[in-house]
Amino acid sequence: MTKKQRAGEIIALLEKEYPLADCTLDYDEAWKLLVSVRLAAQCTDARVNVVVKELYEKYPSPEALAAAEPEQIEEIVRPCGLGASKARDIHKCMNVLVKEYGGKVPEDFDALLKLPGVGRKSSNLIMGDVFGKPAIVTDTHCIRLVNRMGLVDGIKDPKKVEMALWKIIPAEKGNDFCHRLVHHGREVCTARKAYCEKCCLNGVCKAVL
Repeated sequence: MTKKQRAGEIIALLEKEYPLADCTLDYDEAWKLLVSVRLAAQCTDARVNVVVKELYEKYPSPEALAAAEPEQIEEIVRPCGLGASKARDIHKCMNVLVKEYGGKVPEDFDALLKLPGVGRKSSNLIMGDVFGKPAIVTDTHCIRLVNRMGLVDGIKDPKKVEMALWKIIPAEKGNDFCHRLVHHGREVCTARKAYCEKCCLNGVCKAVL
């Protein structure tokens, strides 16, 4: 079985197991997802979803966050960890959005990459979830699972994993596939232990075969 064939079977099985492929960060505007994904680094999405409620109540727009002092932002986001650096990035990012894009998140991958604190993972998430464009989000769940499944071979670097997956994952499936990996990685194929006996992929996963 080729990696592309294995990927096709895995995608189909995950679609049945997790029909609702959604982002686990709460947001209703593009700029809020940009903020939340920065806060989610080394922090759970559940905690981020709690913390941002207070943040958005006090600063309800990119303009409001841009006008705030980084220290004021840090006071609120500190529970997410790395508060000082995350607050600085968010402050700088919102300033760029306001000054260069009128407060709107750009619909361009390379433009997103140039925003402070925004990397390939964040850019792909925005492109896929907000703009409905092809995207592959290589977060920790994705990297762990695709290595276990045999879709990539011992690759840990996020960009290299992303490039490898682009070759075997249909473009229109990539974003939802990565969301489903998050759900599967939390519920079944966890970092601590893979519960292969209850896994919907045990007939196709390389770790089992």
